[in-house]
Amino acid sequence: MAVSHATSLSNPWRRPAAVAAMAAIALALPWLMQLLGVSFYVSFAGRVLVYAIAATSLNLVLGYGGMVSFGHAAFVGLGAYVTGVMISEGTLNGGAHLLATLLITGAAAALIGAISLRTRGVYFIMITLAFAQMLFYLANSIKGYGGDEGLNIRARSAIGLGLELKDPTTFYYVALGVLLVCLWALARFVPSRLGRAVLAIRDDEQRAEALGFATFRVRWLVFVVAGMVAGIAGALSVNQQGYVSPNVLHWTQSGTLMVMVILGGVATLWGGVLGAAALLLLQEVLSAYTPHWEFWTGWVLLAVVLFARQGLAGVLRSGLKPR
Repeated sequence: MAVSHATSLSNPWRRPAAVAAMAAIALALPWLMQLLGVSFYVSFAGRVLVYAIAATSLNLVLGYGGMVSFGHAAFVGLGAYVTGVMISEGTLNGGAHLLATLLITGAAAALIGAISLRTRGVYFIMITLAFAQMLFYLANSIKGYGGDEGLNIRARSAIGLGLELKDPTTFYYVALGVLLVCLWALARFVPSRLGRAVLAIRDDEQRAEALGFATFRVRWLVFVVAGMVAGIAGALSVNQQGYVSPNVLHWTQSGTLMVMVILGGVATLWGGVLGAAALLLLQEVLSAYTPHWEFWTGWVLLAVVLFARQGLAGVLRSGLKPR
């Protein structure tokens, strides 16, 4: 059962010093920003973490599962709308928001996956795109929850312990905790029997099926789990912004997540994190100098595709190798 080099990367948790250093930096980041007098960037860091969670969930589908989905943002949008609607209706319990988000995004991913996974290639891309656009237009048509103007919320999910998600620092640490759990789970998943089955199906589905793997069931399970994780990212997003609009469901948002995965490194543990951080930082820096930041970002992405086939994660991994 061959596994491609791109996915046979060494487990980063085996480098305890590097992991400890990254954890220390992540934990100290809000304090350092406040010390430097740039505490307004704590919100930006929280936004990076939310996108990192969403991009990591797409990496599970795209990188490890080999499924090119142009509708992944639909699950992010569903998660945002589920939480936003519940808050607007007076339900503030964060546990209820999480449960409803997981159930609804999981059910949507199960239905979409059951239909779209019966196709391959460009047909799979088009079906996932079609479902995402259907949900986009549905959100636009529901005038009771903002319609095309979006939905504003005045409160946030209540998570207890006196913590308030309106506070940027609190939100940052909550989002960081969710991201770390996702990365830990992904690191455990890849070398597991199920993870190796997913990689085998991605590399050669016919051979995997001949060996007795339930290929459709395995791919469907990966699709559903990724949709649920994306929904959690959406729930966090609406809590940070206090607002959700149908645009979060649009296929261009799926394209943005895909760019993040490619930029960071397809089928690498840190690909979603590095890609989200790099793309949002590029946007933040370049937009201060030019309104055409997308043009220059395109050149960066082109350079990564041409000269760093495994993305930023591959560049960093090569730089960390002993000489």
